[in-house]
Amino acid sequence: MNKKIALVTGASRGVGRVVAERLAADGLHVVVHFNGHETEAKETVARIERAGGTATPAQADLGQEEGVRELVDAVRAASDGRLDVLINNAAAVPTGPMATDTPEQFDRLFAVNVKAPYFLIQQALPLLVDGGRIVNLSSVATRMANSTQTSFAMTKGAVEVMTRTLARELGSRAITVNAVAPGATRTDVNADFFVGLEDAITHLTALGRLGRAEDVADVIAWLASDQARWITGQIVDASGGLHLGPKFG
Repeated sequence: MNKKIALVTGASRGVGRVVAERLAADGLHVVVHFNGHETEAKETVARIERAGGTATPAQADLGQEEGVRELVDAVRAASDGRLDVLINNAAAVPTGPMATDTPEQFDRLFAVNVKAPYFLIQQALPLLVDGGRIVNLSSVATRMANSTQTSFAMTKGAVEVMTRTLARELGSRAITVNAVAPGATRTDVNADFFVGLEDAITHLTALGRLGRAEDVADVIAWLASDQARWITGQIVDASGGLHLGPKFG
């Protein structure tokens, strides 16, 4: 395959779908990872193909060790053993405040949000070309004190540390490693969550609106491009300025 190859985890819906479509529009062949949303993943692939791009669906449960191996094998099969861009987007959602959290929920969060991207990078490195791109998804939860997202924020803090240390390690191969930290972003998946909350959140946001999946996808696509070749080890806030400080008046 002559095209560059991108893997986007959690690409069946939400931000991941829009990232996959954006990278395909830039000319990359996208491996569309999904776990339990096969119909939606096939629709992501169909949307990419209708727009003139190419994509391959790949199912794997990243909460299980074998799921990571299966996904790497799927990328190898779809790309003749080459990977140019890895987007670690898949994530388990917050499970609530500490008072109601459980060891099982906590373990699932860390399995999907921390262990999976770590070992996916490890196992994908033999496929990743020199000069490749890794973009991890973090969250503004790492710089905000939200008692309903403590364990989730902990996972994203780990992702940010991993991003910086791997950027140092992989720099000798000209592989850049960065993270993008979205804020309140409305997608096709979570629109109902913002009903009744939009005004309060936009008041806390410097740019005065909720984020859209395209806002985040454009930042990720730029970091995945050659234009961002001199940027690595960075956490890029893509929140529209959420919680930068109080607004007066």
